[in-house]
Amino acid sequence: MKIFIKLKYLGSAYSGYQVQKNAPTVQGELCKAAEKLFGFECDITGCSRTDSGVHANMFCATVVRHGENKIETTLPMDRLPRAINAFLPPDIAVYEAEWVSEDFHARHDVEYKEYIYKIRCSHERDPFLSDRCWHYPRELDDSAIEKMKKAAKHFEGTHDFSAYMAQGSPVESTVRTIFYTDVIRDRENIIFKVAGDGFLYNMVRIMTGTLVNVALGKISPDEIPSITESGDRTRAGMTAPPEGLYLNFVKYR
Repeated sequence: MKIFIKLKYLGSAYSGYQVQKNAPTVQGELCKAAEKLFGFECDITGCSRTDSGVHANMFCATVVRHGENKIETTLPMDRLPRAINAFLPPDIAVYEAEWVSEDFHARHDVEYKEYIYKIRCSHERDPFLSDRCWHYPRELDDSAIEKMKKAAKHFEGTHDFSAYMAQGSPVESTVRTIFYTDVIRDRENIIFKVAGDGFLYNMVRIMTGTLVNVALGKISPDEIPSITESGDRTRAGMTAPPEGLYLNFVKYR
């Protein structure tokens, strides 16, 4: 059996999820904590590869003994979160754990992932949101939000999303399916929500930058299908900064 964990983290201090040489990562901290808890080296497989500075409200991973496809422990799963959190830094926290079968895969068995992107549209900075949203120093009215909503709906469906991918990204296919989108306003805060079966490198951040251009009148909402069909990265918007991006929910088959 494998151990399946759910966790949250603030990504500001980390060079993304995946282990890297000479850089702090979320996976690296999890591996160190698991080894201290169980007394042996562990392999931890995550559901995604979040980039430097990106956060997670829900991130999923499996834990096995190093070099094996299983793990053995007498520690009850309802006590594991508190036990492993004692060895984790305060910006990473496991909140749920359970047993899963050895053929379960944290990444390959994902049905869809939901991301949210937070934008603060205000002339004044909020220090309590530092590194947790994109501070965009311009106010957007309700008509701009409606344009963003309309444009975001054009992302839904199965398309080639190469126009919203960072150039030079090595992937076998740039076709992805987006199941739903939404743009939500809470006073000066705007949240872009998007769920899909997979995402290209920087795809959500480029989508967000494109929606901001729509709000500013630089791109018409009805131009989105043409931009998508063109596959031309230069026609889409800027790449929004990483600090506003959160992996929000993971749905398994």
